[in-house]
Amino acid sequence: MKDKKVLSIWDIIAWIVLAGILLWLILKVFGIINTPILIEYAPYFGAVYLAGWQIHKLASVASDVRELKRFKMSTIHEINNIKTNCIKNHLKK
Repeated sequence: MKDKKVLSIWDIIAWIVLAGILLWLILKVFGIINTPILIEYAPYFGAVYLAGWQIHKLASVASDVRELKRFKMSTIHEINNIKTNCIKNHLKK
C-alpha cells in the first residue's frame, strides 16, 4: 500500500515561489520584462525564503533520523535480552 504524500501549505508556497523565480528569470533573460530596482530584489527574497524552507525540512529529517537510530538501538537491545534469556532458559533444562 502506498502512503499518500500530503503537502503542507508551506510546501505549496515554496513551490509557487520557486516557479515564480524561474518564470521571472526566463522572462528577464529574454528581455520581456524590465522591472524597477525595488522589484529586481524580489527573487532574492524568494530565494531566502526557499533556503529557510529547506533548512526547516532538513532539520525535520534530522530529527526523524535521530528517532530511528534510538528505535534501532532499543530494538537491538531488546533482541539481545531475549536471546540471552532464551539461552539461559535452554541451559537450565
